[in-house]
Amino acid sequence: MPRTLRVTTRNATFQQWQALLTNRTKRQRTGEFLVQGVRPVSLAVEHGWDVTALLYADDRPLSEWARRTLAEVPGATPVAMAPDLLHELGGKSDEAPELLAVVRLRADDLTRVPAGPDLLAVVFDRPTTPGNIGTLVRSADAFGAAGLVVTGHAADPYDPKAVRASTGSLLALPVVRVPSQHAVLDWVAGLRADGLPVRIVGTDENGGTDVAGDDLTGPTVLVIGNETRGLSSAWRDACDRMVRIPMTGAASSLNAASAGTVVLYEAARQRRTAGPH
Repeated sequence: MPRTLRVTTRNATFQQWQALLTNRTKRQRTGEFLVQGVRPVSLAVEHGWDVTALLYADDRPLSEWARRTLAEVPGATPVAMAPDLLHELGGKSDEAPELLAVVRLRADDLTRVPAGPDLLAVVFDRPTTPGNIGTLVRSADAFGAAGLVVTGHAADPYDPKAVRASTGSLLALPVVRVPSQHAVLDWVAGLRADGLPVRIVGTDENGGTDVAGDDLTGPTVLVIGNETRGLSSAWRDACDRMVRIPMTGAASSLNAASAGTVVLYEAARQRRTAGPH
């Protein structure tokens, strides 16, 4: 295990970690992000993320969980930090968290999304809020999706708000960022060329079919549009089918992450009913 580092002032090391909370460019440049919370930190370790440092308060004994986590990640630098500094990095909690992890980003590579006969992948097109990304990641994880792809100019999945909203699912489910729909369409074309009959299904309040009436049991890529503008015209053209969620009441539409959750649930329901392919 590396030698314990002590941070008691707002030195350059602390400022670098602080920037990971608010500065997307710094996250990209350093290739790291901060993970807060017992469950997310545990999932980062469980799923083999490269944890470079584990930060804890220097004024209190560690719990069994924290000691075990430090032991399970022998390559991470242990950092004993002044409690007030750890509290600044800890997000919304009233007191300093017990343990924070500094974790390396993974490659934005669509091959990280496992593809097979039961493929269910989610595309979130140009989401504007990190919380919506985190919420949809959580739903995708809960309902058996293989991964989530964020396309276009979008909020950052590694923003602390997204990580927190995912309740750690961001560490368990492949999440990939790509510049536009072209990368996804090329990936789908490759899968089809290999014999996998992938369908691209878009969601829209004016879609031609109720979601429950569409067959989502085969290999499927679900596309969820931007919170304010919906799907781009390019995505609409690329979709094999557009589905809608039937609604009553005064609401004209659902929040994007909520809509994605409904469609994911329906896909999971159909797949349970149909049984294994």
